[in-house]
Amino acid sequence: MKKKILPVIAAAVLIVILAAILIVGKVVDKYIPTDERMDSAEYYGITGEGQVPVILQDEVAPEQSMLVEGVPYLNYHTVKDSLNSRFYWDSTNQLMLYTTPTDVIKIPAGSAEYTVSGEEKSFDQIIVRLEGETPYIEADFVKQYTNMTYETLQEPDRILVTYKWGTIQQAKVKRDEDVRYQGGVKSPILTEVSKGDLVTVLEQLENWTKVATADGYIGYVRNKKLGSVKETTISNEFTEPEYTRIRKDYTINLVWHQISNMDSNYALSTDIESMTGVNTISPTWFSVASKDGTISSLADASYVETAHEKGLEVWGLVDNFNQEVDMKEVLTNTTAREKLTDQLIEAALEYQLDGLNIDFENLGEELGDAYIEFLRELSVQCRKNGLVLSSDNTVPRDFSSYYQRGEQAEVVDYFIIMGYDEHYSGSEPGSVASLSFEKEGIEATIAEGVPADKIISGVPFYTRLWKTDTNGEVSSEAIGMDRADATLEANGVTANWSDETSQDYAEYHDPDGALYQIWLENEASIELKAKLVPEYQLAGIAAWKLGFERSSIWDVISTNM
Repeated sequence: MKKKILPVIAAAVLIVILAAILIVGKVVDKYIPTDERMDSAEYYGITGEGQVPVILQDEVAPEQSMLVEGVPYLNYHTVKDSLNSRFYWDSTNQLMLYTTPTDVIKIPAGSAEYTVSGEEKSFDQIIVRLEGETPYIEADFVKQYTNMTYETLQEPDRILVTYKWGTIQQAKVKRDEDVRYQGGVKSPILTEVSKGDLVTVLEQLENWTKVATADGYIGYVRNKKLGSVKETTISNEFTEPEYTRIRKDYTINLVWHQISNMDSNYALSTDIESMTGVNTISPTWFSVASKDGTISSLADASYVETAHEKGLEVWGLVDNFNQEVDMKEVLTNTTAREKLTDQLIEAALEYQLDGLNIDFENLGEELGDAYIEFLRELSVQCRKNGLVLSSDNTVPRDFSSYYQRGEQAEVVDYFIIMGYDEHYSGSEPGSVASLSFEKEGIEATIAEGVPADKIISGVPFYTRLWKTDTNGEVSSEAIGMDRADATLEANGVTANWSDETSQDYAEYHDPDGALYQIWLENEASIELKAKLVPEYQLAGIAAWKLGFERSSIWDVISTNM
């Protein structure tokens, strides 16, 4: 019996031993680091000959750049999106532009020659190379105008760019270690670091730390192989361009003056007869009239003379309201932008204007960069000629971020928020400009990088009389203050204060059953809006438009702003 049992026991023991070996093997294998290496071309996304990745400190640029006979050229999109947004590519004329506070620099593709405000210059390399539809800019040329440093490394060829300065976290490597693609011993190896090497710490996990290495890899090392994390300050010797500005030593009190024909100019004295406290008037004189940058003009010298006699500065407004003009053809073409700029400056000097007010609305996202480039180029000429440059902008919304308000604020003297059209022709009934809408516009604009001391808060002198018929159809009409009061009086209606909008509100029905609604702009609502100027320490206030107000409004604004 014993003889029969022994083989069974031996077999069982063997099975247990084999199972234990298998389990131990799996456990051991789980913790044995792999020596598999990740292909560098795969890691850097190199898919074609001549492609060179760019490492932007803590990330790899999504676009490939290139080396030409050892000279690094950076992909335009990498430069524009990450390093210096002020480079602008004109694909129509195959021209790279860079605009400083004082000069417009033009670089033709395929040339070592370029111009600075028309003066010819030479570089020691071709500056811009065009491969297919993509321009590449010589790295040293970019560096001239950008707070960055770079170095090139080999195997594979790659470009390391440092452009984020300030405090970073670093740690010293305690023992030689593999840097892995992901946090785990089974993740492939990217590169190695040696004892004493410094790595930049990007993220600390439970057992692993995400790091950037000196040779341009971003991966993970084990925490136990790193010393303590310390803060380090990195800096670069670079002088940022100074955008000088005209800043008035008084609070701006501006009113827009709608000019629809030349005869409108001659009524200025009458139109401003009861106006007090205003120091700036902006007549709607200019409009983009052609795709080549030609403007139409209703400017009048006697208007300016009268305004100056009354102590008013004149900021001529230019709009893009001509529906027959494709603004894409104007703004994306350097020749057209130059013509538009030149004509505006010529008109400003001819009529002795004090400034220009740019009111380009509904441009669309595709024209965001081109619009900013236009403002940069125009600002150069305004500085040279002592002209105030202001731009009009809607209350910020996510869909309008392409207006790049922060960048606008760098180049313009004043930034005007059109704090109205909260509800507009074609929308549901509602206030044109509730107090909360005004505040939201100011706060959101500041949050987008516009300094408060450049902001002029735009308020409406008009309201909308809303009509909703018995079929639910909504229509509205913009009317001024006196007409709004007269309408309520004619219908025997008294307005009551709305805490929700900080305005007087009224509604009534006509004999056909249609509902009329109105949120009034009057002394009470304008007083609260004017008080936002000192509350947020703004540069001033602007009102649309002259003629919609009543005379008592002027003192309300002057007293409270």
